[in-house]
Amino acid sequence: MNVLFIDSVHPILESRLTQSGYQCTDATQWNKEQIFNVIEQYQGVVIRSKFTIDQTFLVAAKQLKFIARSGSGLENIDQVAAKAHHVQVFNSPEGNRNAVAEHALGMLLMLFNKLKHGDAEVRNQEWNREKNRGIELDGLTLGLIGYGNTGRRFAKKLSGFDVIVLAYDKYAPITDENAQAASLKEIQEQSDVISFHLPETDETRYLFSETFIANCTHPFYLINTARGKIVHTESLMKGMKSGKVLGACLDVLEYETKAFGNFEGAQIPEPFTYLANSDKVVLTPHVAGWTHESYVKLATTLFDKIMASFGERN
Repeated sequence: MNVLFIDSVHPILESRLTQSGYQCTDATQWNKEQIFNVIEQYQGVVIRSKFTIDQTFLVAAKQLKFIARSGSGLENIDQVAAKAHHVQVFNSPEGNRNAVAEHALGMLLMLFNKLKHGDAEVRNQEWNREKNRGIELDGLTLGLIGYGNTGRRFAKKLSGFDVIVLAYDKYAPITDENAQAASLKEIQEQSDVISFHLPETDETRYLFSETFIANCTHPFYLINTARGKIVHTESLMKGMKSGKVLGACLDVLEYETKAFGNFEGAQIPEPFTYLANSDKVVLTPHVAGWTHESYVKLATTLFDKIMASFGERN
């Protein structure tokens, strides 16, 4: 079975597939035309986020049996078309769920304890203890919207704190001991911190909006380590200016490009400038799930899933 690596992943995946009898080709430096010229020869492709698998691609990939997506998001794959072409789709959210959960918790603690500012001031020989007085998690209510791999793992991390964790997931039951099942309305009414753990779909895109904020009973903090376009940044800016949103931890932004390069568009958006200048915001460059450990686990998870469906080819 021939496998085309369109995006780079940890080399352990290619190594293990090769040892199992698969023929692997590195196409990570190829352009789209080069890939289309040869894709009919391949039974498997490995991608991350920069390449889109659509109906046109699937028609050209006449022998394709599987798509292996390193990571959790599947928004760059037309899953309906893939199913129609009898192509299996694998992703690996199990591989980076722990990294995302730890990152979300780290961002929140950084925001609450003003670590970024305190560190910068001490380096500048400033000793502003009162200015850097922090907030404790103890006694707060955290609402998790989405309770899949990362949501469940974040709840597990939070179980060591004396907090109430509410969880809402339209498609999955809340059955473990780390969170209490709640409706979206209950989360909006009761939460001091709201954290998103959702894929990007037509249903979730810009779920966080002015309407969402208006439906929240009292001021709250926001965490988004999921997908940038779940949060409408202008609405977030307005919410912060009004005082309804007290602060934000954002690993993802709606302005990201698929290749994680510079923002889409030539002009820096006003809402981003506001967030970047706010001492109530912690920003990171979509790295929550991108640890040294998760890089390996994402690849090994895909290998295990490919083996479970297709086995060794020797």
